[in-house]
Amino acid sequence: MPDPLTLAEIASRLGGRLLGNPATLIRQVGSLEHAAADQITFLASPRHKSKLLATRAGAVLLTADAQDLTSLPRIVCEDPYVYFARVSRIFNPVPPPEPAIATSAQVSSSASIAASARIDAGAIIGDGVSVSERGWIGAGCVLGPNSTIGPDSRLHPRVVVYQDCRIGARAIIQSGAVIGADGFGLANEEGRWLKIPQIGRVLIGDDVEVGANTTIDRGTVDDTVIEDGVKLDNQIQIGHNVRIGAHTAIAGCVGIAGSTQIGRHCAIGGAAMIIGHLRIVDHVTISAGTMISSSIHRPGTYTGIYPFDDNASWARNTAYVRQLAKLVDRIRTLEMRLKEKDKND
Repeated sequence: MPDPLTLAEIASRLGGRLLGNPATLIRQVGSLEHAAADQITFLASPRHKSKLLATRAGAVLLTADAQDLTSLPRIVCEDPYVYFARVSRIFNPVPPPEPAIATSAQVSSSASIAASARIDAGAIIGDGVSVSERGWIGAGCVLGPNSTIGPDSRLHPRVVVYQDCRIGARAIIQSGAVIGADGFGLANEEGRWLKIPQIGRVLIGDDVEVGANTTIDRGTVDDTVIEDGVKLDNQIQIGHNVRIGAHTAIAGCVGIAGSTQIGRHCAIGGAAMIIGHLRIVDHVTISAGTMISSSIHRPGTYTGIYPFDDNASWARNTAYVRQLAKLVDRIRTLEMRLKEKDKND
């Protein structure tokens, strides 16, 4: 563990306005509910005031409009959540790998493994694979021929990277992720499905995170591209030829069909579905559970969720929704009759 820091030292590194005892010693971060006296926590919203008043934390991060809610030592900052993330990175750094190649790892003689890289037990490294400086390949990973892993990237146990795919620098790929499997490319020939060879690659940029059991399919001809800084949660399906713009974040269980292009700095909520061959511009937020069936040409937040209700009310309202077209026709008819009546009057 890193050495403890005083609140003054934290503020000196990360900025912010310090109120209270600058010598308060901090060893770790914690939540409002469970932080100890040597931990720092944060207040994201005034609605958590009751938790703040009950916290046992040694210090708290908050905004200027909340600075008088507590007498605890505190750092006033613009975004407490971001500040908290930076403090947590100080106290919880990712340890560099200890260079080693496990005896049970199968490493092709034509693979290029940097001297500072680590290959754990049971990993299979194919022909022509390149693992760069400080790369960490976890137990049971399989890297297909001519795949490339950038510097400081970590593949957790049992990641599979198919042939010719490329992962950039400082990537984090969680267990069970599959990079570069065949996309769902099929042609119907007289009632039978004919498989189309998927000869594109998956290209993943720098500082990308891929969650557990997420799958990114290789392109049919062109490549599937995940740009720099993209963050993917668990159990996401990304179809062939998709392109996801830089610094977009996608929550779990999202499905993106083939050849859709998603812009930069987008946020997609869990279990959203996006059909294929669409274009979504930069700075779009899609709410959880929303089905996107056409392209989005303007930045903004888009929601398409039918609100939940008790079952009886939901069934009754759904029945009404099914009659909307008929109701519209009836309203138009009534409006026409009223206009005629007004004329006659």
